[in-house]
Amino acid sequence: MSITCQITQHDKEMLCRKAPEFSAIVARFPEVSGFDCTGDLFYALVESIISQQLAVKAAAAIFGRVEHLLGEISPGNLLAADNLQLRQCGLSQRKIDYLRGIADASLSGRINFSDLAEKEDSEVIATLTTLKGVGIWTAEMLLLFALGRPDILSYNDLGIRKGIMALYNLDELSQNDFEFYRKRYSPYGSLASLYLWKIKDGGLCVK
Repeated sequence: MSITCQITQHDKEMLCRKAPEFSAIVARFPEVSGFDCTGDLFYALVESIISQQLAVKAAAAIFGRVEHLLGEISPGNLLAADNLQLRQCGLSQRKIDYLRGIADASLSGRINFSDLAEKEDSEVIATLTTLKGVGIWTAEMLLLFALGRPDILSYNDLGIRKGIMALYNLDELSQNDFEFYRKRYSPYGSLASLYLWKIKDGGLCVK
């Protein structure tokens, strides 16, 4: 199942009202209007674990081979898959162990990924980070890009921190200071994240 996370003009206007410093970057990138989300938390988590510490093209190639091997990304298929074949797809043994761990958590009933997708952000993060291989940043990115949650601003994301530092011409950014900005942008943290990544990539020149 795929869902589209829509970003409306109203959202942009409200972010700029709460934080006028975004006005220039919002005007510069009018094409920021939404993104596709899988809506399937288990599927997205598998893809995320496979992609860890890999270049985008390499991660996509390995994921494609795993998906072809399994036929369908599901807990049962992951646990039933031959270890050697998974290695031949390009997976390290550590990632295979992580994947089998989340598959076991699903099949055992310890984590119901469908129900979890309906929970509050904090509960999703707390539950996912009990799994080996899943840290806070991974859980936050899943909330944003798999579930389309509207208010995700991750201190654990270096790009977002760099974007804030560039926007405000800061030499450093403590977690306490970051929390000030998180509250300033809320409840439009996810939209702010998209623009902060663009700022980090050179979308805004600070004088």
